[in-house]
Amino acid sequence: MIHSDGFRPLDRQECLRLLAKVPVGRVVYTRQALPAVLPVNFALDADASVVLCTSAASDLVRAVDGVVVAFEADDFDAGSRSGWSVVVTGRAAVVTDPAGHERLLRTGPRSWMPMHDGVFVRIEAEMVTGRELTGRPGPG
Repeated sequence: MIHSDGFRPLDRQECLRLLAKVPVGRVVYTRQALPAVLPVNFALDADASVVLCTSAASDLVRAVDGVVVAFEADDFDAGSRSGWSVVVTGRAAVVTDPAGHERLLRTGPRSWMPMHDGVFVRIEAEMVTGRELTGRPGPG
């Protein structure tokens, strides 16, 4: 269904399919009691969790390990005024299981920044929502 505002809600499967198409999203979390947003490259794991790789010493790891965060990714075309946005909300945790870490070394995302102390952070896909902008013509 397309709403009169030009947006169409996306179901969970559509959201995950779209997320798998883009390499960068944003982690939304709390830093020093204030909202913070950080762009990151990521991958979807087999269980639909969002996985990112970052430095073990990063402020992000300290801020998100064990807490609920949001992750947002999107793709828009300004010319056609169309696109989509997906938000995954869930608990973030550093992957500490040695077997899980080894598997992600083979299959998970690669950090775009050089690092020697990389860890994987998994964001559980507890809630997945999205919407598509259907491309309404502009004024005039």
